[in-house]
Amino acid sequence: MRRILIIVGLIISGLVYGQQPETTDFLTEINKYDISELWTLTKLKIENDTTIVERQEPLGYIGDSFQRFYIHFISAIQNPTDKLKYFIYGKTRVKENICSFQGEIVIKEARIYVEGDIPPLKQGFVKGAYEFYENSKQKETGKLVGNFTTNFYIDEKGNFIYDALIFAADGFNNNQFEGIWTSYKSKETRKCNWGDYRIPDSKGLDCGAGEFSVVDKYAANGWIPYVLEHMMNKKDISNSPEFPDSNDKWWK
Repeated sequence: MRRILIIVGLIISGLVYGQQPETTDFLTEINKYDISELWTLTKLKIENDTTIVERQEPLGYIGDSFQRFYIHFISAIQNPTDKLKYFIYGKTRVKENICSFQGEIVIKEARIYVEGDIPPLKQGFVKGAYEFYENSKQKETGKLVGNFTTNFYIDEKGNFIYDALIFAADGFNNNQFEGIWTSYKSKETRKCNWGDYRIPDSKGLDCGAGEFSVVDKYAANGWIPYVLEHMMNKKDISNSPEFPDSNDKWWK
């Protein structure tokens, strides 16, 4: 089953990154749904809902040195008067500096693929913009502004579900956020991108084929815990004091 999914995933990936498949507009219809869970869920349904896995925390970077950037959405609430907007509350972290933020996601485009990969499921995506404001009373804070893409599918019961149907395929990603961070104090701007399982516009950092892998040059810029946990044999490092705690909820 897994081998079949990988083959299907590769075919799908080729379509997505090569010739874009035909889609239909879904912006009006999406007003009927609350899709906030697509950004806050902790578990993923894969292999057509037959398997449940823990969702990995988003991967991100800030600045030209690809310093690791952490972000966690604590809550996402649909605006009751404008259902294309969602209020977001969460926290960011760079090195040991943790900041709370709040802001808004605005959906500007929603589309459904004419031919889904696993009928009768309907697959699609939403695109839009975000503005997040870190707490100005905290240290080294600023504003995050940019655009995002989130993939979903609709099951036979009409439920909106995070699209992890090709989770086993090389290059799988979702919730791709791409933008800039601007310091309140200095007005300095830095590129700041993040996403689930891969990061948009990260060719200088990501050397992985099947999954995200860190270029050695930037490993020391906050990526050592990721390298230890995901890119090395855990048997070789289990006694290392640097080995990270996968259950560390830094945002709490």
